[in-house]
Amino acid sequence: MFGACQSAALPSSSTVSPPSSRCHLFTASMALSKIAKTAFSRSQGRIASENCVHRMGLLRRGLPASQPYHTLLPSMMASDGFSRIRRADVFGVESRGISHTPSREYPPTAQAIEDDLYVEADDGARLPGLEPTKPGEKPRVVVLGTGWAGCRFLKGLDAKLYDIVCISPRNHMVFTPLLASTCVGTLEFRSVAEPVGRIQSALAGAPDSYFYLANCTGIDTDKHEVHCESVPGTGLPYDPYRFKVAYDKLVIAAGADPLTFGIKGVREHAMFLREVHHAQEIRRKLLLNLMLSESPGISEEEKKRLLHCVVIGGGPTGVEFSGELSDFIMRDVRQRYSHVKDHIQVTLIEVRTASASRIDVYDLERSCRSFLFSEQANEILSSFDIGLRQYATNHLTKSGVRLVRGVVKEVLPEKILLSDGSCVPYGLLVWSTGVGPSEFVKSLDLPKAPGGRIGVDEWLRVPSVEDVFALGDCAGFLEHTGKPVLPALAQVAEREGKYLANMFNEIGKQNGGKAHCAGNITMGDPFVYRHLGSMASVGRYKALVDLRQSKDAKGISMAGFISWFIWRSAYLTRVVSWRNRFYVAVNWATTLVFGRDNSRIG
Repeated sequence: MFGACQSAALPSSSTVSPPSSRCHLFTASMALSKIAKTAFSRSQGRIASENCVHRMGLLRRGLPASQPYHTLLPSMMASDGFSRIRRADVFGVESRGISHTPSREYPPTAQAIEDDLYVEADDGARLPGLEPTKPGEKPRVVVLGTGWAGCRFLKGLDAKLYDIVCISPRNHMVFTPLLASTCVGTLEFRSVAEPVGRIQSALAGAPDSYFYLANCTGIDTDKHEVHCESVPGTGLPYDPYRFKVAYDKLVIAAGADPLTFGIKGVREHAMFLREVHHAQEIRRKLLLNLMLSESPGISEEEKKRLLHCVVIGGGPTGVEFSGELSDFIMRDVRQRYSHVKDHIQVTLIEVRTASASRIDVYDLERSCRSFLFSEQANEILSSFDIGLRQYATNHLTKSGVRLVRGVVKEVLPEKILLSDGSCVPYGLLVWSTGVGPSEFVKSLDLPKAPGGRIGVDEWLRVPSVEDVFALGDCAGFLEHTGKPVLPALAQVAEREGKYLANMFNEIGKQNGGKAHCAGNITMGDPFVYRHLGSMASVGRYKALVDLRQSKDAKGISMAGFISWFIWRSAYLTRVVSWRNRFYVAVNWATTLVFGRDNSRIG
């Protein structure tokens, strides 16, 4: 060491330091040089991180088949900064409760990175997510969906007993019975939407409870975890952004999809009425057609087509929407669109399928049984008493609604083809023929009830797997229970959610909330549904009220203004929060005094 110091070239100076001083000076300079070099290399790694993330993204999404990706790894490893990239950098998130695969402290080899990529491509084991709960922590309940069933369950679940995770592509519940009123401006859209954070406050404030705006793409019942995919267009580092969440108890309340019977062109050209954005689209289209029809040079035939509103489906949803449209036309359109008031028309088509096979159909709100759709659905409101059906038919006809029965063969961009060869031109087409199992429900490897729903037992458990429950429109009783499949009604879903929340609270108090711990827990009484009755508005301050438990039972059955008052009072009390009840009451009063707003926004 001393020899090295002696041989080092020193700057000329009038004063020469002794050998020991020169040695210490050289050692210090070498240490500082090493520190500077290390800092510079780390800085270079950080500067190249964006390119590295891009390259890792290419590996994740897949490289061209002409050149296997493992042949590119050496060159990519040689690029600046790639060897120093961390797993947390790849995902680019540091959110509460989200865990990542631990980053390596040392540069990985090309073979190690290749192994990681194979693992991720095979089973997604490296996805970020919530890990299983540990001993001493509260059990975690994962809820899929924010419909009537899921939100009623969330509302009743005790957050002191469970950590709650809700996963849904929307962050609110929709009060569907009043959704038709928003299409024509009777109610504002916010009046029928309730944020899920207000329904279950733990999702907004509890440290280990979360709401994730995502879709569930799969369920691993063996590992007790769900695989999720964030909604597209979120701006996250990867689109789609995938993660997983472990659960102790899983509640599937994923709802259902509109039933189209496989008729060509329905999904491409028709509008549905199940979500707030559906109502917004209908309102924009309706007002747009009204304004375009006043444009100069529009032929009479085109004007009639633009102003022809067609509603497919004679259930409560279709009838209520037709009634709201007729109200809007009689009171508002005739005053504010005087140039085209005589051309606007509403047609309600009670469709029949071309096939005579049995199809299990469930109306969106209040249909009370499955039926032979091609044989028995020949009248509107088929679940109501024959006297109420006749009243609704006469009232809608007097209000200007044209009633048509037929078999829809195909839906084209501007007209509907019926099986008898006739065609019905339209400017606005709303499809409301009931609901059926969603693609997500169909993809699950779980037992199915009649009609394709998830099969459950008397306690709403999925019997073939452990710690999984299903309720609402996506679930139905298995055949061995001896119970009929319940209709897809809001009141059925709400009652199931309340029942399951109470059962979970009892299970939690008995320390059965953890995974694999409910085997010896008393489940209590099985779920029993009793129908409370049906109601439907037909427009112009008239409604139908049928409070019988079945069509053949005795009970209250009436129609008219008193029924309309009962209908509004009942729904006003069923709105989830006092805030929205106030909104609804104010909107109703404003519409009564000043009429509906016809501004087209967006």
